[in-house]
Amino acid sequence: MLINLSNHPYSQWGNAQQQVAITQFGKCIDLPFPAVDAEGDENYIDSLTDEYLEKVLLLSKENNQTITVHVMGEMTFTFALLAKLKAQNIAAVASTSERKSIDLGNGQKSVEFNFVRFRSYY
Repeated sequence: MLINLSNHPYSQWGNAQQQVAITQFGKCIDLPFPAVDAEGDENYIDSLTDEYLEKVLLLSKENNQTITVHVMGEMTFTFALLAKLKAQNIAAVASTSERKSIDLGNGQKSVEFNFVRFRSYY
């Protein structure tokens, strides 16, 4: 099972990303990424990641499945949570994409991201 901890719900992923997720991980459950307070200190991040680790563990227990967590978001939260997931022997992945940028002139750009694969964090 894949727990999608990001700001991009599974239902809004492109077909290619959804199909790879199903094939590699099975069922996918969204766990919305928290709004991380920019004013928060390291203790705040530690507490917030403890809260989200508990949410991940609860989802794993409720679904009685081996899980992988797709983590994409604010970097200090992500780094701290990844360390806690690793300590629990929980796999974690990032999604990779190709960025296609077109200069439209007048300081404007059109940017398109195309999913490529899931990559393990460790």
